[in-house]
Amino acid sequence: MKNLDDVSPFYVMEVLERSNEIEDEIRRGIKKPYDSVIHLEIGEPDFPSLPCIKEAAIRAIEEGDEKYTHSLGDPELRNAVVRKFEKKYGVSVNSDCVIAGSGTSPLLLAVCMLLFKEGDEIIMARPYYAAYPNFIRSLGAVPVFVDTKPEEGFRLNPEDVRRAVTPKTKAILTNSPANPTGAILSPDDLKAVAEISEETGIPIIADEIYQGIAYGDEKEHTILEFTKNAFVLNGFSKYYCMTGWRLGYMVVPESYVRPIQKLMQNYFISVNAFVQKAGIAALESPDEEYRSMIETYNERRICLVSRLRKAGFVVPVDPKGAFYVLADARNYTDDSVAFASKILEETGVACTPGLDFGAEGYIRFSYANSRENIEKAMDRLEKWLKDQPRKDA
Repeated sequence: MKNLDDVSPFYVMEVLERSNEIEDEIRRGIKKPYDSVIHLEIGEPDFPSLPCIKEAAIRAIEEGDEKYTHSLGDPELRNAVVRKFEKKYGVSVNSDCVIAGSGTSPLLLAVCMLLFKEGDEIIMARPYYAAYPNFIRSLGAVPVFVDTKPEEGFRLNPEDVRRAVTPKTKAILTNSPANPTGAILSPDDLKAVAEISEETGIPIIADEIYQGIAYGDEKEHTILEFTKNAFVLNGFSKYYCMTGWRLGYMVVPESYVRPIQKLMQNYFISVNAFVQKAGIAALESPDEEYRSMIETYNERRICLVSRLRKAGFVVPVDPKGAFYVLADARNYTDDSVAFASKILEETGVACTPGLDFGAEGYIRFSYANSRENIEKAMDRLEKWLKDQPRKDA
């Protein structure tokens, strides 16, 4: 690892940690102008894992499934991933090219370690998921940002990607549905990015962890529908509500399987055995089990966007997927870290500074919380904002 001084804090975790401290202070009787912290900062589903998932893990433990597993993952889990791609996308995947990990983050790290060396460039949209540039910079490589436009729903324009390509470009990183914007890449945009990859030989790293969480007529697509020159990351935390289980998977080009396997063997050994059995149960669970969850997220999304606009934030386009709203707060601040901190300390509403995502002046709100809590948080925030000076006044 190199250039660790260039790795920035993960501000959402710092907000969460301070929120937990405030909750402890409230429990100890320290007076606050509110009686609770409302968590709209963290991207963690508030729905439980399905009973069949828990039962599969318990059954595996009781049956003694508690030893090391294959470094690429349980073959049964990898085959379940293959079946998912065939059923959901009509895409044929070789199970030998499926690799399991303890969450998607270790898998992304393994791909970065394999592909990048000092001075290499990696193209990605801005705003971006906070960890992406930190992973890249820690290896001495360089993130190259393609700015997206709020009025276009933060859509990644393939022509901007093409213009960003240089002889140093070693990957194009996509995220759809996207954190923090909720943007979803259309089939035409995915096809155009795939054509860039095919023409140049530059691989795509596609983070598809929010697949399944989309609203209205939106339908997500995998990059593998358009090219095989891709590393596709997905997992169980978001759609299957399994954040604490720490299980993910990726599909990689066949020629990269053995090099990544050596990294997995040395850095991560293997994935928790009984958690992989839970993952199989999740992949085999019917999508109908999650339909009401998506409907609930959609109701919250509509509520939160409306309330944020009413309070004074700018949200030009409704997010199409995931469970976040990236709201423009530049009428109030140029320092999103200080602004989010002030909101937390004075209202008890926890939210994430846009600086985490390369979007200074913005605030990210998660609607992975109840409608009741969202309404309560917005009541607090709307009242508080009336006393804050506006830069456009």
